[in-house]
Amino acid sequence: MEKSEFKAKLLEKEDCFPEIIGQEDAKKQLKSALLSERHLIIVGPSGIGKTTLAKNVAKLLPTITVNDCAYNCLPEKPICPECREGKTQKTKQSAGEERFVRLQGSPDLTSEDLLGDIDPVKAMKHGTTSIISFKPGKIFHANNGVLFFDELNRCPEKVQNALLQVLEESRATIGSYTIDLETNFIFIGTINKQDTSTEQLSDVFMDRLDVVYMSYPESPETEERIMLEKSTHLTDVPQKLAKTIIRFIRQLREDKRLEKLPSVRATIGLYERAQSNALLNGRHEANLEDLKEAVTSVLAHRIELKPSAKYLLTPEQLLNDELEEFLKKGDYR
Repeated sequence: MEKSEFKAKLLEKEDCFPEIIGQEDAKKQLKSALLSERHLIIVGPSGIGKTTLAKNVAKLLPTITVNDCAYNCLPEKPICPECREGKTQKTKQSAGEERFVRLQGSPDLTSEDLLGDIDPVKAMKHGTTSIISFKPGKIFHANNGVLFFDELNRCPEKVQNALLQVLEESRATIGSYTIDLETNFIFIGTINKQDTSTEQLSDVFMDRLDVVYMSYPESPETEERIMLEKSTHLTDVPQKLAKTIIRFIRQLREDKRLEKLPSVRATIGLYERAQSNALLNGRHEANLEDLKEAVTSVLAHRIELKPSAKYLLTPEQLLNDELEEFLKKGDYR
């Protein structure tokens, strides 16, 4: 990829990640890591824009000419076997977002998904040990682009180990083959520390990465702007009701009984569902009753109580109690 053009965009004074509202410190740390050509992990709760931020990085990559192959080989520097032998003749223009490759972390993900495996059809013709029979995995599809690994800590340790050489040496040694294949991509992983059903990331793996931290919106004003810009607008919502949604969600995030907190998606969900309820109730403006009807459906599954609180009440009870108390204090104003 054209590194000089990419770095010039990162150094521009204007916001080069305009789709992310707020998160100025995270954006600065991300640009710093990218300028240093570091691989990185974005750590933060769900629903705050980690994936969107990674996609924005891909959009900054310049459009380049690549060979029409599975590896996005540069014509002047081919890495795949077929391009090395001159078998790939066609080239194409590839925009940055087209070179964004996503991996979803899960327990059943394998190292073959990352690196590649034998193509049985080609193996019948060329043999199982021929590099021509090799079917490239995700890391090669991301060549000259961005490899985005969402929920990295949900994948097994074996997959982490498959990435070690790639992150350290920018090359991959493929199983029974006798050659190494070069790799060239930006690695961006994500971790949600609130998710407890995950694998431990090893120290040796983390030592190859920088970490960028993201959090919930810095202020009520920032969260309101996100809610208004990212939501679907179905009918009118009084400003008073919109601000009530923001204050209620932010109050829940401070509740010591909660282990899992409501994300920005919950804020957007309440805003949209209040509008839907208004239309179903035959009105063209949402009110407090429309919001009340939406609270359990939108929030109960998005929060989780700490073990000590689970013995005393359910998420639904907590939400109803908190909303009632919230309104008693006169916070609907």
